[in-house]
Amino acid sequence: MVRELGRLVMAAWMPLVLVTGGCNVDIEPPGEGPQATSASSGGVGGVGGSGGGGVGGVGGSGGGGVGGGGDASRCIASSQLVSCPYEQESIPAQLGIPRDVLYQVPLGTPPAKGWPVVLLFQGSLYGPPLMFEGAADGPHGVYHLALTVKELLDAGYAVLAPAAHAEGTTFWDTNVPPFSIAWSTAPDHAFMLSIFESISAGLFGPLDASRMYATGISSGGYMTSRMAVSYEGKFRALAIHSASYATCSGPLCTIPDSLPSDHPPTLFLHGEADLVVPIDTMKAYNTRLVTEGKETRVVTAPGVGHDWLAAGPEEVVAWFDAHP
Repeated sequence: MVRELGRLVMAAWMPLVLVTGGCNVDIEPPGEGPQATSASSGGVGGVGGSGGGGVGGVGGSGGGGVGGGGDASRCIASSQLVSCPYEQESIPAQLGIPRDVLYQVPLGTPPAKGWPVVLLFQGSLYGPPLMFEGAADGPHGVYHLALTVKELLDAGYAVLAPAAHAEGTTFWDTNVPPFSIAWSTAPDHAFMLSIFESISAGLFGPLDASRMYATGISSGGYMTSRMAVSYEGKFRALAIHSASYATCSGPLCTIPDSLPSDHPPTLFLHGEADLVVPIDTMKAYNTRLVTEGKETRVVTAPGVGHDWLAAGPEEVVAWFDAHP
């Protein structure tokens, strides 16, 4: 087993939008259940858990979660940086080519069936290490992404971050022809089957394979949707960040007339100024789910582009907590 401490490994890219301050967050009513209320999130000093203050006061959405309790992670957080150590395993995928999975489990004693597990899918602009460590002045909301990892661990969720493609590309197959319509032939499908088997076998520690969740941004958000489309019944809830339906790509997006009957409850988070994945593509997906009677929640941020929202840490944990 390879054990590593997460380090900020910045890839060379042109930041699309840099989030340096707070943002107002508009929350649309969910597709089912009680109506959501509008909320406002502060800057990096105001993105704590429910009722929390700055990073020094971060709590796991009220501090209980699913069994870990507050401060149940190994992460270090300040107003400028969130850093979570992680472990790494290489597992076989298509043709036996190994693929990496970065992961961490909460501190403390796991529940009898193991920790519930969140699959965190990377976007196409950065790999898994950047999901475990993010600076407040980093691009694409990486600080809030790393804080989401901390919040999940504090709330008692194990976090698994698979790496997209051993060949060095950083996007997922879900919306790439021919795999978008022939998923069973996709290298990422073989990888997912290997991940599921490894979870059940205990490779990543004591995890509860019956309580899986998924989230991701951009390409990882489309991959999160793929979990509903191609792995029916495996996931309790999803949180899709800056993305839409599994086969969509940026502004090119057609939502099927019928979605899986057991599509998991889905949280959408999206910047209203996103020029990479237009927010209307997300809204079309949400509308289809609501039309079919599925539970959804939409959180948007005015003036924010293709970024992980400041509201993400609290919203994602609360959504998963609401669907045990």
